[in-house]
Amino acid sequence: MNRALTRTTGYELRRSGGSVRRRRRAGEPGDRLLGAPVFVMCSVRSGSTLLRVLLDSHSRIHAPQELHLRDMTVKVKTDYAAKALGEIGLDDQNLRFLLWDRLLHRELAAARKEILVNKTPNDVFIADLIATCWPDARFIYLLRHPGAIARSRQQTRPQDTPDRNARMVLRYGNAIEAARAAHPGVTVRYEELTSDPRAATERICSFLGVPWEPTMLEYGRFDHGRMKPGLGDWKQKIKSGEVQPAEPPPPAEEIHPSLHALCVAWGYESAAPAAVQPAG
Repeated sequence: MNRALTRTTGYELRRSGGSVRRRRRAGEPGDRLLGAPVFVMCSVRSGSTLLRVLLDSHSRIHAPQELHLRDMTVKVKTDYAAKALGEIGLDDQNLRFLLWDRLLHRELAAARKEILVNKTPNDVFIADLIATCWPDARFIYLLRHPGAIARSRQQTRPQDTPDRNARMVLRYGNAIEAARAAHPGVTVRYEELTSDPRAATERICSFLGVPWEPTMLEYGRFDHGRMKPGLGDWKQKIKSGEVQPAEPPPPAEEIHPSLHALCVAWGYESAAPAAVQPAG
């Protein structure tokens, strides 16, 4: 086998009788159209739509509506197809990755920009798959006070009990923590994004390697696609076109007990002091 050719072209030479044929290997250079995509890891009701439109207002960054990659799969239906694809180094998962890559590359090409930022809250549950698909992927972690997330979610889903609401918030929070531990990135807080949007977006731009642009704070001037349920926030606050201040978090006694540990982990609360043991 010509190993130099394999390294430079991404093809593997295989002899069949007296002939030589080339076999493409999945994951080799050139297997992805999209380079260094960026993913916002966040919970629902965390201000991610605001972050999306701020980033999308940059001349070099495209942040499309929520695309729900997690719900897009590919299934090879027959053994013949599986065998054929196996000969060129593909299986169900690699086909799924090609679909994701083609979709996001299509969005970026249509926008005629350079950097793709994908924002869908349920991406936190496929962070490892994203990193497998794009080894050069970059991650932005958006945090918000867990009590404020729970309050906001409860307002949009009043049919849920407080216990179920807290479980959902905790599920996202735990997934974010797992992703932060496994995949380095930049962390920004919703409270910072609303109180000092310039500083927050400057830090993100530095992470992405692009200069900050004042137009990012004027997102209302630009068309960011339709805003409706399933595609991101659709409330009047985001439609105002201006960054609105965040509401204060609920008092500790109004926060579901199961969320306190997450509040501590994210730096919104201090750990409770250890109980004093009675003297012996």
